[in-house]
This record gives sequence, structure tokens and C-alpha cells, in this order.
Amino acid sequence: MSDSNEATTTDSTGATATEALQQAMVGQLMAIIGAPDDQDVARAADDIVQELDVRLREARTVAA
Repeated sequence: MSDSNEATTTDSTGATATEALQQAMVGQLMAIIGAPDDQDVARAADDIVQELDVRLREARTVAA
């Protein structure tokens, strides 16, 4: 089970774990734009999107 404090944990820049995933997603989307046919880039982006989706669903469940 995931630790509910994980989403509120901040890194050295003050970003939460969720914000860090969102920033990573933006970076991966930019990489896709730069290399639209690169399957490794697409897989890495998909992994981030899946992880972010899980985290946001968990946060919504906790908030409800």
C-alpha cells in the first residue's frame, strides 16, 4: 500500500512527488515531439503517465 504522505513529500526544490512526476511527463512529451518514432521514448512517457495516473487516483480517493 502506498504511503499517503508520499504525495506531500517535497524534494530539494520544494516540488511534491506528484509535481515531480508532472514535470517529468512534460519532459517526456517534449522528447516525443523531438523523436516521434522512438519507441523507447514513448515507453518512458507511458511509464510516467501510468505512475502519475495511479498517484492522482490515490490522492482523489484519500480526499473523498
